[in-house]
Amino acid sequence: MSDTPTVETTQSAREASGAHPYGRYLEEFEVGAVYKHWPAKTVTEADDHLFCLITMNHHPLHINDVYAAGSQQKRNVVVGPLVYSLALGMSVSDVSGKAIANLATEELSHPAPVFHGDTLFCESEVLEKRESKSKPDRGTVKVHTRVYNQDGVLVAEFKRLVLVPRREPGAAGAEGNVE
Repeated sequence: MSDTPTVETTQSAREASGAHPYGRYLEEFEVGAVYKHWPAKTVTEADDHLFCLITMNHHPLHINDVYAAGSQQKRNVVVGPLVYSLALGMSVSDVSGKAIANLATEELSHPAPVFHGDTLFCESEVLEKRESKSKPDRGTVKVHTRVYNQDGVLVAEFKRLVLVPRREPGAAGAEGNVE
């Protein structure tokens, strides 16, 4: 007999112990619900530069203070895909933590710039929920995610469609249907 404790490694076992649920099952989404994601994220110059280097985006607006000083914004602007990636990541525990797949992202826009030192706050509104007609163990959820800076300015938004499992396959209650 071993003195080594058993480590619960499955999400369901860890949640059964009282851990915070990660993601939602299809039945847990309600059209019109708004999830305010936590924690917020302050975007540092290091975050922006590392993301630019990893993605090979060497545009001087993001990495060159002298160039940026001569731009319309007069300072470095955080690269847009980092803002999107942060918002997507911030929404995972509320939206897609149990996802089978992320199916689509649509209508991504950046209506205002993000600067080094800005803190991003995100929220996602559930637009639709549909159960699958062909696979009773799943369905789709469409959300509209909005990203605000510390001053309440909308800096990014997008919609995405996520394939999520049902807690109880085939149970009634979801709106609409998916093939």
